[in-house]
Amino acid sequence: MNNTLLSVSQMVMRFGGITALNGVSFDIQKGAITSLIGPNGAGKTTLFNCVTGMYKPTEGLVTFNGRNITGMAAHNIARQGIARTFQNLALFGGLTVLENLMTGAYLKGSSGLLQGVFHTPSTRQENAKATHSAMEILAFLGLENTQHLLPSELSYGMQKQVEFGRALMQKSDVILLDEPMAGMSSTEKSQMSVLIQRVRQTMGITFLIVEHDIPVVMDISDKIVVLDFGQKIAEGTPAQVQNDPAVIAAYLGSVH
Repeated sequence: MNNTLLSVSQMVMRFGGITALNGVSFDIQKGAITSLIGPNGAGKTTLFNCVTGMYKPTEGLVTFNGRNITGMAAHNIARQGIARTFQNLALFGGLTVLENLMTGAYLKGSSGLLQGVFHTPSTRQENAKATHSAMEILAFLGLENTQHLLPSELSYGMQKQVEFGRALMQKSDVILLDEPMAGMSSTEKSQMSVLIQRVRQTMGITFLIVEHDIPVVMDISDKIVVLDFGQKIAEGTPAQVQNDPAVIAAYLGSVH
């Protein structure tokens, strides 16, 4: 039985004379935590952008749930069931924590933002449903007491959790996390690691993660894909990747 949820096949991305991705292929299994690692400039975020519709790949295919989504508009890919977070926080500073989470629900809602301004019956119903959902996720994250606060009133680690919560609001099958541990303290990293694994276990969500913290990657990943200069140089379990001579030479160095 084929358990592949997301497949990247022979992906090439060129920017003028620069080849950012060069024939990258790998599959992501349903319910798995797959991590994408490599030096700065290896092409990790470019690949995220190709998968989520921010870029249209020069060549290659992205298949999700058996459907070709290559080059589809970003909002349509989100509606298919793919959510993402960003390296830099993308929270709305003027909205409360609860309101930030609720913006994630609009991608799946039918009424849209414009109708929401006019408070039609359908939007009131959707709004109530989104509020309930957002409060459930805040409780799951242990952040229910922050619902009325602005993002700026939270620690950086908590802001990252709010952004994660907004991705959960999209009720997606797969979430792409772009450096979820960046800027966090060791305690916050540990909390986020536990949270990702708990979400996978309780909600069945599949993850593709770009992360530079190698101990975290080794701890939470089922599979690791390694990029270097836009090419895949290794793929396998944490133990396999950690002991791969090409990976040690290109990236891990003194990880042992």
